[in-house]
Amino acid sequence: MITKALTTLKKRLSPHLELSNSRLETMCLLIMGMVNARTVNLSHLACEFPTDSKVESTYRRLQRFFQHVDLGSDWAAPLLVKMIGSGPTWHLCLDRTNWKIGQRHVNFLVLAIVTRRHRIPLMWSVLGRAGNSDTAQRIALMKRYLLVFEVSTIKFLLADREFIGAQWLDFLHKNNVPFVIRIKANQLVTTQDGKTQNLSTLLRTCRGKRNFDARFGGNNLGEATWFSFAAKRIKGGELLIVVSNRPAHRALATYKKRWAIESLFGDTKTHWVNLEDTRLTISKKLELLLGLVALAVAWASKTATKLIGGGKMKRKKHG
Repeated sequence: MITKALTTLKKRLSPHLELSNSRLETMCLLIMGMVNARTVNLSHLACEFPTDSKVESTYRRLQRFFQHVDLGSDWAAPLLVKMIGSGPTWHLCLDRTNWKIGQRHVNFLVLAIVTRRHRIPLMWSVLGRAGNSDTAQRIALMKRYLLVFEVSTIKFLLADREFIGAQWLDFLHKNNVPFVIRIKANQLVTTQDGKTQNLSTLLRTCRGKRNFDARFGGNNLGEATWFSFAAKRIKGGELLIVVSNRPAHRALATYKKRWAIESLFGDTKTHWVNLEDTRLTISKKLELLLGLVALAVAWASKTATKLIGGGKMKRKKHG
């Protein structure tokens, strides 16, 4: 079974990767080890290899793989799309995940592809510090995406309140990237009737759903872009407000799909391959590791889809 899986995976990956047979086999064994052992820790993965070599020798083999293999920043993206067999368009989710290894912060900015059946990391950056990403880092990641894929592949880019800012939204709008992004209730906007106020004041009487057009800031901004807004009250009375550069009537329903990236982080960090088990801290090695994790997720997801079929999955009693 292991030999058959290894042969199949090598055959699938080899046309897309410029690796020697030995390096390609190591990559495939790493991916299979992550699926079987539910961890990315190299010392644990070394015990999973179907080989007669000593565990110490296998461990050094894995270390050498991360020391010497450099596939570039976006090598995995086209391969991942082909692996899951996605249609011509998909949703993108942008979010950040971080943890600490000793005193060292590991902080990934991740762009994930979300379809009906799949949620896969597609492109990512290691931020190299704790805290939020800045506008330049977000724009750089989206520019990388647009170099590999057409903008027409994006149904919507979805992101939480961390990913706001006039320059960022202006970049997305000018590049015709459709987006639905949650914003903070203290944001100042000017509505079409000329009133300038923050969103919490504007929506203080909002009880159901409300859609409206506005632009950020005050009346003195001249040619500032008009955006569509949608808002509703959620549990606890908090306002959920999203902004889009497309008509807002479906914005709130579309924004629900953003939760897929939170589930993806749960899969990769807690429920499955336990990404936080890694002891790697060098950015280049971390980027390569997440590429392998993404391939493992895509491989498992595609296999599950084949087994489940195209129909609607039965919901279990726990939901």
